[in-house]
Amino acid sequence: MSVLTVRYFAGARAAAGVPAETTSAATLDELVHSLTDLHGERLGVVLKAASFLVDGLACHDRHAALPSEATVDVLPPFAGG
Repeated sequence: MSVLTVRYFAGARAAAGVPAETTSAATLDELVHSLTDLHGERLGVVLKAASFLVDGLACHDRHAALPSEATVDVLPPFAGG
């Protein structure tokens, strides 16, 4: 399992109630489940529609292994897309 820094933006920040936190997860899918359990279904709904950057690069494969000490940015859909 990788130790990660998770940074929340816009609606994800509001749903999580914090701007950033440190947690552990092996994959994005595992991270989404863990964060939903920690912060509740309001964040879970945002995470289902969110895009993720892993160390600044878009990551679309939620089953790919996350690198240790990575920074994961959670970007919800923005209005006007």
